[in-house]
Amino acid sequence: MSRFVHLHTHSHYSLLEALPKVKNLVSHVKSLEMDAVALTDNGTMYGAIEFYQKAMDAGVKPIMGVDFYVAREGRLLKRARIDTKPNRLVCLAENNEGYQNLIALSSIGFLEGFYYKPRIDREVLAKHSKGLIVLSGGHLGEIDEFLKLGRKEDAKKTIEEYVALFGEGNFFLELVDRPEIAEQQSTNAQLIELGREMGVPVVATKNTFYLKPQDVEAWKILNCIKGGKTLEQFERMNQFDYDASLVSGAYMEEQFADVPEAIENTRKIADRCNVTLELGKWNFPKFEIPADKTFREFLTERAFRQLEEKEGSLTDEMKNRLEYELQIIDDKGFCPYFLIVSDFISWSRSQGIVTTTRGSAAGSLVGYSIGISSINPLTYELPFERFLNPQRPSAPDIDADFADNRRDEVFSYVRERYGHEKVAQICTFGTMLARGSVRDVGRGLGFPYAMVDEIAKLVPMGSQGFPMSLERALNEAPDLKKKYDSDANVRRMIDLARRIEGCARHVSIHAAGVVIAPSALTDFTPLQIDTREGKMITQYEMKSVESAGLVKMDFLGIRNLSILGDAVALVRKVKGIEIDIERVAVDDKKTFELLAKGQTMGLFQLNGDGMTKYLIELR
Repeated sequence: MSRFVHLHTHSHYSLLEALPKVKNLVSHVKSLEMDAVALTDNGTMYGAIEFYQKAMDAGVKPIMGVDFYVAREGRLLKRARIDTKPNRLVCLAENNEGYQNLIALSSIGFLEGFYYKPRIDREVLAKHSKGLIVLSGGHLGEIDEFLKLGRKEDAKKTIEEYVALFGEGNFFLELVDRPEIAEQQSTNAQLIELGREMGVPVVATKNTFYLKPQDVEAWKILNCIKGGKTLEQFERMNQFDYDASLVSGAYMEEQFADVPEAIENTRKIADRCNVTLELGKWNFPKFEIPADKTFREFLTERAFRQLEEKEGSLTDEMKNRLEYELQIIDDKGFCPYFLIVSDFISWSRSQGIVTTTRGSAAGSLVGYSIGISSINPLTYELPFERFLNPQRPSAPDIDADFADNRRDEVFSYVRERYGHEKVAQICTFGTMLARGSVRDVGRGLGFPYAMVDEIAKLVPMGSQGFPMSLERALNEAPDLKKKYDSDANVRRMIDLARRIEGCARHVSIHAAGVVIAPSALTDFTPLQIDTREGKMITQYEMKSVESAGLVKMDFLGIRNLSILGDAVALVRKVKGIEIDIERVAVDDKKTFELLAKGQTMGLFQLNGDGMTKYLIELR
C-alpha cells in the first residue's frame, strides 16, 4: 500500500473546475493501491456524503475536507474587485467535531461571506478551529504569496498566527507539486526552511482536478465552459501546461525524495483523520404533544376521533385497518412524521389554500383520518402496503400539492412554526446532459455553430427517468455513428463530451423538497443561499440529506390547483355559490362524457397524449 495519501483533491462538485465524479475518484485511488484519500472541493461540501459512502463501500478511508476561500479583508466586506484572487486554506476533519466545524465554516462562507465565491475569514476560523487539520493552501495560499513577493517576515508572522489558531501539530506547510511554475520550487524550498526553523511540519500535495493525464483537454474544456472562452483563448491565457492528474504514490515519493517527511506526514494526517458518520437514521422535527401521551397514543386518538367525525360511525373494518396501519407506522417510528404533515396540510386548508395529496399516500386510512388525504382508501380498495410496509427501508413519501401561487405561504408557516434556522429547501444539481455536452464542447473547441448544431441534433432525446447518454446515442443513432467514424473533428468533440457528460454544472433549488430539522440544520447539513432566488438551501442534495438524517418533505406548487382556487372564488363572487371542491361528486355524468371525448386540455395528469387516447378507448 502506498505511503503517500492525496490530501488536496477536487471532484466535479467543484462546479466546472474539476472533472472526477466521486465514484470514479474512489475507484482510481483504489487502482493506485492507496487506502485513503481526501475530498477538498472549492468552498463547498456538496459531495461529502456521497464521497463518504462510496469510499467506505470500496474500503478506502474517506478524509472529509474543504478547500476554503479566505477573504483578505474579512468576509463581510463586499465591493467591486475585492478578493478576485482570494487566498486558499485546506481544512481536513480530524474527527466528528472537525466535520461539524467544516459544515459551519462552509455554511458561513455562503450565508455571510458570499461575494462571487463563498468566503470565510480568520474570525470564523477562530470560532470553528477545533478538530481540524489545516494545510497552508499551496501556491494559492497566503504564506506562498508572501514568499513569492519576498516578504519572508510576513510569511513567518502568518505561520505563527495559524499555529496559534489551530494548535501545534495541526497546521502544515503545504508543498504543492507544480514543476511547471518556475518559482514554486524556490517557494517550496523556503517553506521547508521555515518549517525546520519554526518547528512546523510540511506536507506534500498534488492539488488534483482530474484523474489521468489524458483527461487534461476535457478539464480545460470545463474551464472554458465556466469562463465562456474557447480552448485557444484558455491556452493563450495559461502559458504553461499543468499536470493536475491524480498521480501515483511512487511519483510523489520521487518528486519529494529530498523531503521524505513531507510524504510521511500525508500518512500521519490520514491516520489521524477518523470521521464516523451515522447515516440513514431519521431525525424528525419536534412536534408538541401533551406531556402525558406518547406519539402513538396521540396519533391513535386523533385518527379514531377524526375518522368517526368524517364517517359518522366506525365499522369493524375501519377499526381493524386503523390498528393495522398504526402498528406499522409506530414500529417504523413514523408517528411524528404523520402529525407534522397533517399539521401543515390542515393549516393550508384552514387558510383557503387549495391543497391535495397524491401518490401511494392515498392508501392510508390514518392519513385520510387526520386530513393528509381526502380519499377514503376503503371506498376504492386502495392498499396501505404500497405506501408503507414493514419491509420498506425508506421513509414514507407524501407528496403534498399546493396552489402554486400560495405555496410560499405554506413554507413560511413551517419556518415560523419550527424555526427559520431549522427549515430549508433542498438543492439539486444541473448536470451536463448528452446534447448539452456536445454543444458545450463544440463551443469550447471553437467549431462552427452550424456543425455543432447538426451533430447535437443527431443525439436522440431521452425519456423521463431515462436520460440519453452519448454511449447509447452512438448505438441507437446510425447517422451519428457514421459522422463519428468518418469525421475526426466530430470524433474529438464527442469523445470530449463523453468525458464531461454527467458532471455537475450548477446548483439550484429542488422543485419540491423541504427539510425540517429538530435542531439547527447545520447539525446535519451545510447550507447556502441560492443566488437566483435568495432562498436558503441545503448543500446536500436529496439522497445525501436523507442519508445525513433528515426526512425530505415534498411541497409541490401545482398551477392547476391555483386555477381551481380562482374558479371557486369567481363562482362565489359571480354566482354567490360556495363550492367545496373536496366534496365534488366523483360520478358526474357530464364530466365522464367530456373525458370520453378526449377533452382533457388543462386537466392535471390527464392531458397528455397517452392518457387522452386511453380515455377515449375506455369509452
